[in-house]
Amino acid sequence: MANAASGMAVNDECKLKFMELKAKRTHRFVIFKIEETMKQIMVEKVGENSLSYDDFAASLPANECRYAVYDFDFVTEENCQKSKIVFIAWTPDVSRIRSKMLYASSKDRFKRELDGIQVELQATDPTEMDLETIRSRAY
Repeated sequence: MANAASGMAVNDECKLKFMELKAKRTHRFVIFKIEETMKQIMVEKVGENSLSYDDFAASLPANECRYAVYDFDFVTEENCQKSKIVFIAWTPDVSRIRSKMLYASSKDRFKRELDGIQVELQATDPTEMDLETIRSRAY
């Protein structure tokens, strides 16, 4: 287990599921949650490859912070099939201030544990992480 600067440890399963998404492409997305009582970042949900972006967005709670990685497939203007791994720091405006601070202070250290992130988004409401926003950042 790696220790984050904020005192939050990163559960080994987080890196394992990320590597499965990145290398084996067995998941469409992984959602991570800070377990305050255990002082750890844990895997909360893993989305199968068959799930859509809407399924992913619906998996994020409306009033609680989360980290997520999403495997975004797209076709370039040159008609090439590409994929980018997107890291999303989800901090809704209505979430608790303490939670926002905890997620903000742990984010950079956690991201360093997930080697291979290509795009990063910070979102406070669903419009800041819609498919068009991700597409524009991925190109």
